[in-house]
Amino acid sequence: MHLWDTHDIHNQVDELRDYHLLQSDPALQDALRRAGAQAWWPQLDAYAQSLGQPATWALAEQANRHGPQLQRFDARGRLDERVDFHPAWHGLLALYRQQGLVGLPFDTAQPGRFSAWAAGFYLHGQVEQGTLCPATMTTAAIPLLRREPALWAQVQAGLFSRSHDPRDVPLAEKTALWVGMGMTEKQGGSDVRANTTTATPLGTGGRGGAYRLRGHKWFFSAPTSDAHLVVARVAPDDGIGCFWVPRWRPDGTRNAIRILQLKDKLGNRSNASSEVEFQDAWGLLIGEVGRGIPTILEMASQTRLNCVLGSAAMLRTATVQALAYARQRQAFGQSLATHGLMRSVLVDLALESEAAMTLGMRLAQAFEHDAQPLERAWKRILTPAAKFWVCKRAIPCVAEAMEVLGGNGYVETSVMPRLLREAPVNSIWEGAGNIMCLDVLRALAREPEAAALLLHDLQQQAAGDAPLHAAVHALAQGLQRALRQAPDAMEDQARHWVQQLVLVAQACLLRRHAPAAVADAFIATRCGPCASGGVLGASPVQGLDSAAILQRALPY
Repeated sequence: MHLWDTHDIHNQVDELRDYHLLQSDPALQDALRRAGAQAWWPQLDAYAQSLGQPATWALAEQANRHGPQLQRFDARGRLDERVDFHPAWHGLLALYRQQGLVGLPFDTAQPGRFSAWAAGFYLHGQVEQGTLCPATMTTAAIPLLRREPALWAQVQAGLFSRSHDPRDVPLAEKTALWVGMGMTEKQGGSDVRANTTTATPLGTGGRGGAYRLRGHKWFFSAPTSDAHLVVARVAPDDGIGCFWVPRWRPDGTRNAIRILQLKDKLGNRSNASSEVEFQDAWGLLIGEVGRGIPTILEMASQTRLNCVLGSAAMLRTATVQALAYARQRQAFGQSLATHGLMRSVLVDLALESEAAMTLGMRLAQAFEHDAQPLERAWKRILTPAAKFWVCKRAIPCVAEAMEVLGGNGYVETSVMPRLLREAPVNSIWEGAGNIMCLDVLRALAREPEAAALLLHDLQQQAAGDAPLHAAVHALAQGLQRALRQAPDAMEDQARHWVQQLVLVAQACLLRRHAPAAVADAFIATRCGPCASGGVLGASPVQGLDSAAILQRALPY
């Protein structure tokens, strides 16, 4: 080496960007087997292999580094309102669409379909998250649109298509469709009843009738979708309705939806979120006048599950990257992963990751079988609870994983900054944490039979495990006391009880389905007297089989 050549690189570890996302995840494999989704295994296996390749990671980096750009006018000053995306965005959307995941929960009656869809969504979210926004909204819109026969006949083929069509042209010319949502207004946020956008019938109105929409939306994602489901007040009686508002009118002219700006977001950089005005935009009423909020909330029930799966996906990526790095990076004469304090952090990340994924996949089964009372209870009560807790936990877990990589994780050439910027979004979108907790309390109070079914199921799963059974009993007793209190007092305790509900549900699922090493560690550190309840790595790992836990999290 030359006297002044100091750039001898050693003990530097590349991030893991060439691995098989499914074959390296025994917990996800187990979840697919439990759900009877083996029919989709070859397809998911091939998709996981494709997602884990360096070329796909490069697409994700490019789509987020070169975000969408609004072009309001063409070269001669004519109003255009085109949103330009980097080709990587369309490459990722095409990759997702080719798997048939957009329509999978609804284009077949084959058992295991929801779990197969959830696994595909979860795998995609480990590499890129922004493209899951249009995918989420499009899938969630399908059950609503199927109840409108005339409209469904026009859009069914495009929604179930396995090809991506990026062209901005009228619906009749498109080979594949994406659907967005328009709920949030600047004065209301989550309070949809405060919305001011109005819809005036162009004829007799009513279900399936045409309306003229006038107003604004503070968040409108993604503005280039082929249509949006929009909430507006119906004149003259002021009832709230839900409307199908396409980007192009049936006569082939551009609909009067003015894009005022694209939001400059902390994360979710690859995806376009906009602020728009409806300047007498054309739309069709979906469902009945006065039922707009229940209609859109039905869609939100699905999108909240997507938030859970999306956050679980980020947790998985953070855990994999931290563990792979710590196993190879040397510090003080040995690998980072062999140091006791680092091992406690890695064990906590592994436990959080598996618990989040297991709960998300269990909820996917509940969505598939929601005609059964117990499954409906899991869906109705645990979906908003999981959306609150899992999406919240993703934020500190991603930050902790970044810290494992040290300064290498903090620079923009690492995947970790993108993950950290992305992590908060699922906690905010589709109802922030407080809204989720209030929704859980509302479900417990209004549907006591469902609550009783759920708690009984958890008690059965906890049978034979004294600490877990005690935790379930304490949860049931605490919820009963809380629900007897005045509403204001109950609200003050909402986050506590929702947190406890999710932790107990995760513990029960792991006890039933995960290896003993994983379940024992989760219960001891989350439900028992030694539960830290705070920073990762604070719970002692002595007596726990940390080697088995970390081997399951990443078998190589």
